[in-house]
Amino acid sequence: MAALAWLIIPCVAAVFAAVWAGWAQRAPKATGDPASLAEHQRFMAAMERTTAGGGRERSDR
Repeated sequence: MAALAWLIIPCVAAVFAAVWAGWAQRAPKATGDPASLAEHQRFMAAMERTTAGGGRERSDR
């Protein structure tokens, strides 16, 4: 019976790994929300703007 337990443990682990790998490789869901995409575009535009201090970066980092 102990030998059967030692055989079942790796088999269950292999099945779990196969299920997890299949789940991890699934295609991402596309978002069709235009408001979300517009908000992202506004965020990207804001990140590309220069600072109001004359465009100079601070050197005291």
